[in-house]
Amino acid sequence: MGRRPPARPDAAARLARVAEASWRPALLLGVLLFVWWFVAWQEMVASYLVPAPGDVLDVLVDQRSELMGHTWVTTYETLIGFVLAAGIGVGTAVLIVYSKTLERAIYPVILFAQVIPKIAIAPILVVWFGFGMTPKIVLAVLIAFFPVVVSSVAGLRSINPELLELSATMGASTWQTFVKFRLPGALPHVMAGLKVAVTLAVVGAVVGEFVGAQEGLGYVLLASSGNLDAPLLFADLLLMSAIGIVLFVVIEFAESLLIPWHASRRDGMALTTT
Repeated sequence: MGRRPPARPDAAARLARVAEASWRPALLLGVLLFVWWFVAWQEMVASYLVPAPGDVLDVLVDQRSELMGHTWVTTYETLIGFVLAAGIGVGTAVLIVYSKTLERAIYPVILFAQVIPKIAIAPILVVWFGFGMTPKIVLAVLIAFFPVVVSSVAGLRSINPELLELSATMGASTWQTFVKFRLPGALPHVMAGLKVAVTLAVVGAVVGEFVGAQEGLGYVLLASSGNLDAPLLFADLLLMSAIGIVLFVVIEFAESLLIPWHASRRDGMALTTT
């Protein structure tokens, strides 16, 4: 008789896994919230600098309709910028790995573009593309593009040379070698780059909204800081953080589906089989 496959984790095991992974950050978050509340309660800092958590919550509730509209704008710009950066970045990495000529031509340009402060590019993009979403999306692409390229190149080059020799011996084409060997082996590096890029895409969208925007969380941030509206400012910062966290978790989930065999997923797999 063949060996029975391991049983699928039941609901209790999954709940235990989530609790094990979540209690430490939840505890730290609770401590930080308590310190924030205590500082505001004792008036250690002026309320126009650090508002009470309750005041921030009131803003989130009272202005939820308006804030959700601005959040959606920033989320849309972030998603479009991230998807474009991921597609262009991975494609560029493939070209760099398979062509030394393109590597020598493209890599210096990518590095040069990366070291330019993106806040300095934002006004130029507004002049070129106007005050709509386009300059924000372009800035998100520019900021998120570099980590995708670097991580993808590292991943595509990390393949064991013996696997390439094996595929050549078996008569595999370049495309078959890429699909069967290079890409699966590069996925851990690619996913790591995507997790960095998705958080940077939020930064790019917000920075783009600092210059010539009439909607989005970056616009709210400028307006609230100009009016010294600390509760709205903190509420806006919380929403920005929420966008980045949610998108990061989505990439983490995609990683668990694409590369469950990788070392980064083994601890979780061990929990589900015990």
